[in-house]
Amino acid sequence: MDAKVTPGGRLADFLPYQLSVTSNAVSSLIAERYRARFGLKIPEWRVMAVLGDAGTVTQRALTDATLMDKVAVNRACKVLEERGLIARRPNTDDGRSHLLELTAEGRAIHGEVMPLAREIEAEIFSTLGEAECEQFRELLSRVFRQAERMRPTTRS
Repeated sequence: MDAKVTPGGRLADFLPYQLSVTSNAVSSLIAERYRARFGLKIPEWRVMAVLGDAGTVTQRALTDATLMDKVAVNRACKVLEERGLIARRPNTDDGRSHLLELTAEGRAIHGEVMPLAREIEAEIFSTLGEAECEQFRELLSRVFRQAERMRPTTRS
């Protein structure tokens, strides 16, 4: 028997909801592994992951790269700085901001967490073939680029 769909549709069929729930499930799965071992929460790891890829950046650049709320990024940076995992230094190009980078300890933890995250990623995507994984990445990238084009140019 077919369920009757309301004019607005079911939330479970709403693609943005599916993306959000899936993202949260995957992030939580990976976070379980590094939280116990390194005491990192998801926002803290996201900041460390971006710094691990990008090197030295401003807090605003972190906010843009993670698409996290600036308060969450600020809080994560404060915790990481207090733990000695990131360092803050003046930005000589812009006196209003600071540059953030991983410390040696932060780089060491990043170097341990990334392989764990990649192992989990491989396990999650083992349900798809190689071509399907490539197609999935391309489709996600296209949807992301479209969402970025539709986003207002000013961010808070």
